[in-house]
Amino acid sequence: MNMAEQSPVAGEPLVLEPGLRRILAPNPSPMALHGTNTYFLGEGDVAIIDPGPAMPEHLGAIQHALNKGERFTHILVTHAHLDHSGLAPLLAEQTGAPVLARGNAFAGRSETMRALARQGLSGGGEGLDNGFRADVLLADGEIVGGNDWTLQVLHTPGHAANHVSFRWGDTVFTGDTVMGWASTLVSPPDGDLSAFMRSVERIKALDSRVFYPGHGSPITETNARCEWLLAHRRQREEEILLELSNGSATVAALTAAIYVDTPPALLPAAERNVFAHLIDLVERKQAHAHPSLSISARFHRV
Repeated sequence: MNMAEQSPVAGEPLVLEPGLRRILAPNPSPMALHGTNTYFLGEGDVAIIDPGPAMPEHLGAIQHALNKGERFTHILVTHAHLDHSGLAPLLAEQTGAPVLARGNAFAGRSETMRALARQGLSGGGEGLDNGFRADVLLADGEIVGGNDWTLQVLHTPGHAANHVSFRWGDTVFTGDTVMGWASTLVSPPDGDLSAFMRSVERIKALDSRVFYPGHGSPITETNARCEWLLAHRRQREEEILLELSNGSATVAALTAAIYVDTPPALLPAAERNVFAHLIDLVERKQAHAHPSLSISARFHRV
């Protein structure tokens, strides 16, 4: 489903198509594959999409990749996770370009997620950029443009409450909502599975030629990838419901029963994914949490 890339090299600009370049950040990890994709859109007056982590070597590579006479006019951020937004304040300070995003790290959370946060549920290590601030707040459907590029803003929450994707002609910059190498982490209270499913359906309906994700290679089989993500979540839901048919269970017990081949280091993220499904099932009245909805509750099938 991806354009073939053998070994992408961090810091080296790669022309993906006319008017679009990519710089790979040097932050590989099990959750970020080779690293964060930073995109340059346009020529002359350039928009940067997801400036990436606050790493001096990445900042240097970004500065070096600008052609003579070019400047940044827009710093666009898909969502407030440190591997996407961390460099934005410094880049804005150095270039004078404004930071554009849906809102701060907590913008867009549902009432259920806000209630869980008030109970003390915090992020599960996905790197929420708590201090992130945008100079310009983007509205769903808004058009943002420069001399030779135009983007439509799409609010696509699910992986993060303030997540946006950017539609560019027949392509979409999907951030972490749709990636080709892995399913998307959905970790409450910022991650919201109900919202994620709606966002993937929305992106699928665009029938795009290419997706440019936040990590990994460009995705050419766009509809098939969206279908896989939706089917993967539906299958996981069926597995959880099947386990609950055997009796009540905790998040940890369900995770151990379902993610039997998952490396131990990734089990905390898996628990967050299971909890995201359980919240969705509770809200759809297919499961019940005792004594109340929390990550330590026992869950029963309704």
